[in-house]
Amino acid sequence: MRAALAAAFLALPLTTAPASAADADLVALPMTLKQAVAALPTAAESREGYQRSRFQHWTDEDRDGCNTREEVLIAESRTAPTIEAGCKVTAGQWFSYYDGETLTQPRGLDIDHMVPLAEAWDSGASTWSAGRRKAYANDLGDERSLVAVTARSNRSKSDQDPAEWQPPLADARCTYTTHWVTTKLRWGLSVDTAERQALRELAAGCGQETVEYEPAG
Repeated sequence: MRAALAAAFLALPLTTAPASAADADLVALPMTLKQAVAALPTAAESREGYQRSRFQHWTDEDRDGCNTREEVLIAESRTAPTIEAGCKVTAGQWFSYYDGETLTQPRGLDIDHMVPLAEAWDSGASTWSAGRRKAYANDLGDERSLVAVTARSNRSKSDQDPAEWQPPLADARCTYTTHWVTTKLRWGLSVDTAERQALRELAAGCGQETVEYEPAG
């Protein structure tokens, strides 16, 4: 879990090499990507009432001194990150899989919600409690929910779904599609007609991808 990893970093000298991030516990529900797309419910989307502030994010849910952004930076750095007082990550090495770029300074990174907050709202989160929306916005229980990517690629994506935006790096698109579908299934979110069609077309070219997930509590 990312939270445990961040806590471990803070307990060690900054020169200590990190342990590998542990995979999230997964329910034994292996499906092909095509089957996973078919399992998504279809519903019309509505942005009515959406405000980003309805999803409280970058909080310190486990009270270990690291907010969600810093926890993701620590977990995804390919080298031992430099962590200053207050769990401020100031250096490391991150691979932005959307566009294939490697960065060593966190200021060039955004932490992307795989399914953007506005898209989640459109797809079912508008009916959730404030607590569930907060849990979604800070989901460290599945490493696919949040990802460190270049700010440029994240802002290009904005709140668009795969019918409107896909990673500029073609080799990333099967991974991206799998993570998108997994996140929607994990949180019980729906897809609209255009999104479903785009996911079907993407899945048709991603025959080796499988989906396993643990439903969010």
